Amino acid sequence: MFRNMRRFKQQLPQEECERILRENPRGVLAVLGDMDYPYAVPLNFVYDRGCIYFHSALTGHKIEAARQHDKASFCVTEQQELSDDGWSYYWKSVIAFGRLREITDEDEKTEKLRFLGNKYFPTREMTESDIKKNSARCAVLELSIEHMTAKRVHER
Repeated sequence: MFRNMRRFKQQLPQEECERILRENPRGVLAVLGDMDYPYAVPLNFVYDRGCIYFHSALTGHKIEAARQHDKASFCVTEQQELSDDGWSYYWKSVIAFGRLREITDEDEKTEKLRFLGNKYFPTREMTESDIKKNSARCAVLELSIEHMTAKRVHER
């Protein structure tokens, strides 16, 4: 169903894919947007047990595209590191493919907002305050990963 990586020698193991998803702050969600044009949007996320979670406004391009078509991809690139030659870089990336669903159960939505908030806010109190203030005005999307690969690239 999904393609094998062409440069399979650069492929990273599953554990490295998950580490990159856990530790990095932003990625790019790609969905099928208006008039079937790809729509890619950078955003905050949290990874938990095979799923990636995002928050969204209740209306707008991202949420409306997700409601129309549930297939999506998500890409995260890890900060690059200078190689020993002093001019080229190594970097790692993950691409995940899966199905989106909007979380409608309020308890589950709050739980996922808590995961997101605790990743980004400096205190749990700030997370809880933000959830109380903004939860009714946001949606939460879950990307259930069906296929995921990561690779380390030496760009020259």
